[in-house]
Amino acid sequence: MRIPNWDRAVIHPDKLQDYLLNLEHERGGSKAALLLSFGYEPENWQLLEDDLRKYHLAAEVTATRETTYGQRYEIQAALLAPDGRSVTVRSIWQIDKGTDYPRLITLFPD
Repeated sequence: MRIPNWDRAVIHPDKLQDYLLNLEHERGGSKAALLLSFGYEPENWQLLEDDLRKYHLAAEVTATRETTYGQRYEIQAALLAPDGRSVTVRSIWQIDKGTDYPRLITLFPD
């Protein structure tokens, strides 16, 4: 199964620029180090967004769970990185209660 309404998924630019691609972020710094080592760059955060849409939102959901905020979906899949290598990561998406579209929560190396 794919995430419901995957084609309307929201990926906030600040989630990518200020968190996942920011070496200085307290929790995101290690994720940024990995992504930067594969050729992703904060200045070109749109490439990471495009790759998540292309490689993760098109993939099958590997786990789900209900939270107090909504339904969460986990996808474990590879990204074909800008440097040509493949890196497998898990992305977490949530459909918040009262909405019908997923939004990116985080990703981490697998």
